[in-house]
Amino acid sequence: MGSDLGRPAEKPAHTVNIPYPFAIGRFEVTFREWSQCVENAGCRHRPDDHKWGQIRRPVINITWDQAKTYLRWLSSFTDKNYRLPSESEWEYIHKAGTSTRFWWGNSVGINNANCKDCKSNWSAKSTAPVGSFKANPFGVFDTAGNAFEWVEDCWHPNHFNTIINGSPRLNGNCHFRVIRGGSFYYFGKVSESSYRAKNPFNIKSYWLGFRVLRELK
Repeated sequence: MGSDLGRPAEKPAHTVNIPYPFAIGRFEVTFREWSQCVENAGCRHRPDDHKWGQIRRPVINITWDQAKTYLRWLSSFTDKNYRLPSESEWEYIHKAGTSTRFWWGNSVGINNANCKDCKSNWSAKSTAPVGSFKANPFGVFDTAGNAFEWVEDCWHPNHFNTIINGSPRLNGNCHFRVIRGGSFYYFGKVSESSYRAKNPFNIKSYWLGFRVLRELK
């Protein structure tokens, strides 16, 4: 996890051992999936789609707390344990066994993802329907670009004194929560495998959504 060659927030590179199985959403949570929560009275918020459409689009304009509300509803509705991934779980899934800047290589390339300089049909314009690009080696879509994704962790400025068993860091500056993956709005460097960013937990954005994790342990 992390990188000694990257930005200060990504240092130091370190080994994380995740000693338990888990399942991860192949796609970011969509507007349709969010609407099921609203229809079942589990969620009250009706997020704005900015007139980009809602068919297979990742849900956006969701705060961290609202994402947690959805996960509580989903867990109750399915009788399974759903939650946000920790930052280390998320990076493990994103890298999918690779060690390059992006899971597909060291160059952002053309049409590998939806970011500002990715040269896709949606770059710098809007989110793309989920699954519009190739899946990574684990079969997971859109971990790079499209919409940033909330994770569980409170913000720390680097990886020093981090947790190495897959658990989230729940101390630090918890007004800010970690977000990962970049988006259509930002340049490709923000979608690199080790790139870290933060967002106030109570602030939503048109470039920010989330993905679900299901506990199997």
